[in-house]
Amino acid sequence: MQNTIAIVGRPNVGKSTLFNRLVGERKAIMDNQSGVTRDRHYGYGDWTGKYFTVIDTGGYVVGSDDVFEEGIRKQVKLAIDEADVVLFMVDVDAGLHPLDEEFANVLRRYQDKKPIYLVANKADSTQRFQAAGEFYALGIGTGDIFPISSQSGSGTGELLDAVISHFAEEGVEDPDAGIPRISVMGRPNVGKSSLVNVLLGEERSIVTDIAGTTRDAIHTRYNAFGNEFILIDTAGLRRKARVDEDIEFYSNLRSLRAMEESDVVIVMLDATRGIESQDVNIIGLADRNRKGIVILVNKWDLIENKESNTAKEFEDKIYDMIKPIKYPPIIFTSALTKQRVHKAIETVMEVYENKRKKVPTSELNEVMLREIEAYPPPSTKGKMVRIKYVTQLPTHNPVFAFFCNLPQYVKESYTRYLENRLREHFDFSGVPIGIVYRKK
Repeated sequence: MQNTIAIVGRPNVGKSTLFNRLVGERKAIMDNQSGVTRDRHYGYGDWTGKYFTVIDTGGYVVGSDDVFEEGIRKQVKLAIDEADVVLFMVDVDAGLHPLDEEFANVLRRYQDKKPIYLVANKADSTQRFQAAGEFYALGIGTGDIFPISSQSGSGTGELLDAVISHFAEEGVEDPDAGIPRISVMGRPNVGKSSLVNVLLGEERSIVTDIAGTTRDAIHTRYNAFGNEFILIDTAGLRRKARVDEDIEFYSNLRSLRAMEESDVVIVMLDATRGIESQDVNIIGLADRNRKGIVILVNKWDLIENKESNTAKEFEDKIYDMIKPIKYPPIIFTSALTKQRVHKAIETVMEVYENKRKKVPTSELNEVMLREIEAYPPPSTKGKMVRIKYVTQLPTHNPVFAFFCNLPQYVKESYTRYLENRLREHFDFSGVPIGIVYRKK
């Protein structure tokens, strides 16, 4: 990863606000409550013709009661290791804090290896601007302190001028452009972050038994076994009635936006709890958004006394709960034991290819007109519907136009018949199919 900036510091100094300003959109959740950001969070920005990656990190703390403390510290250190330039953020309004001094000691071991800039945030008045000088006492950083206001943007231009002076290359505008985007969704605590960590072979997301550990949608590039895609770990989606704090509300919004940006959605279920109404809602939402869908039943290793037909019964129950949706493949996995995890990824990539599949018009007509002849559309009010021609439309998802004399008289049951025949002949597993009728 080239031209990388890591924003680090204690909690609640405004790291996510600066991150959002540098990447030009509200990607990170911000709140006055400390500890909102937990995982490493990536975005892309540019300044005077140079492109860069920005990493937002959780607040670095030692000796708190926060069960995530150790995980956050690990994520912060990984971000520093990855970065070309480190922005050590402090809060002018709060003044010099013991946690700043403690974190300065952590950063000292990196000072000879990479540039570290001391960024004094919330310097949005002359008095606060001048107060930034007290942070020289930390004895860390490359030269001057940069007083800024990440909220208003003042001072960030001078900071970026200094930062990009360390970048020899122009960088890439969006390294993720044109790469498949796969989001992992589900209720809280079904194992989404564990799956992502297993695939990446590193702790990209903090994992605990506490529901709601992941709050933001975490984007990561996956490149292994001949596959390359953006993997998005999302916050667990709860029912609206259970969302009782701002942070969780915005987490839900970020998860839904991640779904909208995705090509394929992995919907994870908990085998020990079976399929629940919120799982059905998530699958329905992915279907309405016309996304590829793969259902992963996680924690399959915890199901004891498995009979030969246990998985089949589980499958039947899922398809019964989500009908009329019946196209998503179902894989039984365990992120803990890594059981069938790579089979799941193979299936996801097959679904992605199915989503992009274009069937030649000649082949489509040869196959489908034969099926229509074998079972013509039933007549309505004495009117006979005659389908003469079929073609696939140039859309992002598979949509087929059937040209006929009386489009208004085709019944829904016949549309289902056509969809089933298309799936049978051309394998659109995991992908919603659109069928439209045009007057010939």
